[in-house]
Amino acid sequence: MPAKITQLGKIRVGIVNYLNTRPLIYGLQRPPVSDLIELKGDYPSRLADMLMKDEIDVGLIPVAVIPQLPSCHIIGEHCIGTEGEIASVALFSEVPMDEIKRIYLDYQSRTSVALLKYLAKEYWGINPEFVQAVDEDYRKEIKGTTAGLVIGDRAFEQRKISTFIYDLGSEWKKITGLPFVFAVWVSVKELPQDFLREFDKANGLGLQYIDEIVEQTPFGLYDLSKYYKLHLSYHLDERKRAGMKLFLKYISESIVV
Repeated sequence: MPAKITQLGKIRVGIVNYLNTRPLIYGLQRPPVSDLIELKGDYPSRLADMLMKDEIDVGLIPVAVIPQLPSCHIIGEHCIGTEGEIASVALFSEVPMDEIKRIYLDYQSRTSVALLKYLAKEYWGINPEFVQAVDEDYRKEIKGTTAGLVIGDRAFEQRKISTFIYDLGSEWKKITGLPFVFAVWVSVKELPQDFLREFDKANGLGLQYIDEIVEQTPFGLYDLSKYYKLHLSYHLDERKRAGMKLFLKYISESIVV
């Protein structure tokens, strides 16, 4: 039986320090939840490793990794999702899709990489060489017939550079009619129910203060109000769960992770 909050030390929570997580983190940085947790930041693909190594108790984990996690618990009713265009996850290129010969894959992502490979194989009908990037230098290679998957805040920079932008959220919506979920809160151990209730409530707090978050976040590359209110969708509702289930089914059949 899970312990009560008062019986535990601070719960280690792995977060991603991207703009898209700020509404979720807003409430985690404020009482009462801020008194119960220790926040640890890293990029998405690293958080999954940290969870498996017991370096964190809860993490905002890429959906594509969920099948690899033992005793996985999806926590709460919030996520990083989109109803269509996401703006910050895209394939960038100087040439049209059918001229792309090579694609560099963002080292910070797993779900986006799996989604890109699925789209390339099953929807776009292209067979490029995939190259796993290891650091930020890969973005310099996005030129000619070499394209690149770029996620997160860096994608807004790339939008100012590349001629062709293929938004992965939009592409998924075109073929399935469903929203897409990039990351969910996951633990691999049971946690106190009273903590989980407070944690989920804290996740929702920032959604009530989007205008304040935008005001406190200077960013000249994109309209953050539009990003938070139109591109991102944080409630893990039934349609998003259906989209997530379908994505996991597709990648298990395609072996693209």
